Formats: sequence, C-alpha cells, structure tokens
Amino acid sequence: MSEPQSGWRIELAVNGQHRSATVEPRTSLGDYLRLEAGCTGVHLGCEHGVCGACTVLVDGRAVRSCLMLAVQADGAEVTTVEGLAAPDGTFHPVQQAMRDAHGLQCGFCTPGVLMTFAALTAGEAAAGEQEMIEAMSGHICRCTGYQGIRRAAKALAQSVSGAGEAA
Repeated sequence: MSEPQSGWRIELAVNGQHRSATVEPRTSLGDYLRLEAGCTGVHLGCEHGVCGACTVLVDGRAVRSCLMLAVQADGAEVTTVEGLAAPDGTFHPVQQAMRDAHGLQCGFCTPGVLMTFAALTAGEAAAGEQEMIEAMSGHICRCTGYQGIRRAAKALAQSVSGAGEAA
C-alpha cells in the first residue's frame, strides 16, 4: 500500500485568472476560494447548502461552493462575485438591478443572490420572472430584504425578455 498523498493538485480559472494549487481532498471549493484564492465575497454561512450565501458559478452553473470539493472544480472556470463587474468597475446587470431596487441590506446573502441571478440571466434560455422569484427560495436573507431582491429579480427578467424581443 502506498503512502497517502498529502494533497491533490488542481488547476482552474478563478474570475478569468489561471490558478494552480495543492489542496487537501476534503477542502471545499468555498474554503479554497476564500482562503487560497482571496475571494472573500464568497460567504460561508450554514456550510450545508441551505443559505445560498456561498453560491458561485462553475462553468456557468450556479453551485453551492460549501458542498463542492475544490478537487471537483479541477479544470473548471469559476466565477465569484468579485468577477462579475467589468475590469473598469462597471457593474454587471445583476449588480445594477440589485442596486437600483435596493435589494441589499447587510450584504451577507447578496453575493450568492447575485451569482444565482447571473446564472439565470446568462445565455439564450434566460429565466423569466417566476423562475427568478422561485430561485430566491434557495437563499436566506437574515435582514428580511426579500422585497428589494424580488424587485431586482422582476427588473432583470423584464430586461432579459425585452432584450430577447429586440433581437
């Protein structure tokens, strides 16, 4: 029997930047992103996949980074809330919608909500208003800020459907 490996080598892109690291096989993606990649916008709340604060995009899909191991993201493109805005600081449309609708209070749930909305509004099969509202059920806001978040979801759904109609 061979000696156990001290770590697992992974390579991935985080917010467009190539990263290479050796991680313990049990390290969650959320812990790797916060502690090794410096993405402190990834908020770890319940660490059971319930609160949604740790949501990130992995190859364009919204995932709970507390439930995914870092080794499972080997070779993937990971986007955190730090990677949403344009390099010049211009807000991503989901960030602008949340700002305009006053959809944030303490900000703990905000990164996860933004990442879920970003996944739902990307691509050609963008979600409608009802899908956006339903997706909020996977996020817990401790400040009861749901009404502002709902207004942002509605505005996003309308802007996406309006953009699709204009094409």
